[in-house]
Amino acid sequence: MTIDLHTHSSVSDGTASPADLVRAAAAAGLEVVALTDHDTTAGWDEAAAAAEQAGIGLVRGIEISTRHRGAGVHLLAYLPDADDAALQAELGRIVEGREARVPSMLARLRELGIPATAEALAEVNPDNRVTGRPHVADLLVRLGAVKDRDEAFARYLYDGGPAFVDRYSADLVTMIGLVTAARGVAVVAHPWGRGSAAVLDEAAFAELAEAGLAGIEVDHLDHDRAARGHLRGIASRLRLVVTGSSDHHGTGKTGHDLGCETTAPDQLDRILERAAVLGSPTGLAGKVRR
Repeated sequence: MTIDLHTHSSVSDGTASPADLVRAAAAAGLEVVALTDHDTTAGWDEAAAAAEQAGIGLVRGIEISTRHRGAGVHLLAYLPDADDAALQAELGRIVEGREARVPSMLARLRELGIPATAEALAEVNPDNRVTGRPHVADLLVRLGAVKDRDEAFARYLYDGGPAFVDRYSADLVTMIGLVTAARGVAVVAHPWGRGSAAVLDEAAFAELAEAGLAGIEVDHLDHDRAARGHLRGIASRLRLVVTGSSDHHGTGKTGHDLGCETTAPDQLDRILERAAVLGSPTGLAGKVRR
């Protein structure tokens, strides 16, 4: 069974609709795919309907922006109750923080001589429910200021960069508790790929496991072979689930093709079993071929 547990649609910062993403996953030979848009569940229903038609299993998830000891950490939440009030309230705060900084980012770009306006940004991805830096990066590409998202981040949008504006992120430990209380399964995304390795050592993972963390996304393109080995060892010692994922964003993120990194079937089974123990009302959607 081929399983990819981390992808994004145009609801957040991917480029394909939830339905098209699911159909592309099926065409790529995946048997199970997770939709994990940033800080929102808005694409779940569309993706689930497409999964049923395409004959593929869908894990409904979210990638949540959090902060731990001053560093940004992304948390994957699998199969939580989408109607959980506390979880949705915190997601709302995160989304509000994302969107509130956009006008300031555009203003900084205009100060740099780039005609970045809200009207032009709205044309970049009219379907998105969560506006963030990748959309501003896409605007820079459209305006001809950079050639791709990578250059946009490297020149303007990196943390502390000339167009960067900070925003609200949830506390990681608090968010793990909220996801678990919503009967979801919490997995840290690409923990050593984006500057958070210093705050996510084995002792930190042990504390997070005590708080309810279920797993670590080990097999990710942001991790080299050595990092994967170390993270796999930590997961083994702490009895955490090991996942692998493409982090696919469509044409917005090159090299992250669907299924380029995958999760072993027994690890998906562990996620499903944990969700069942927690009483999750959000089971697999679609048709899983085994």
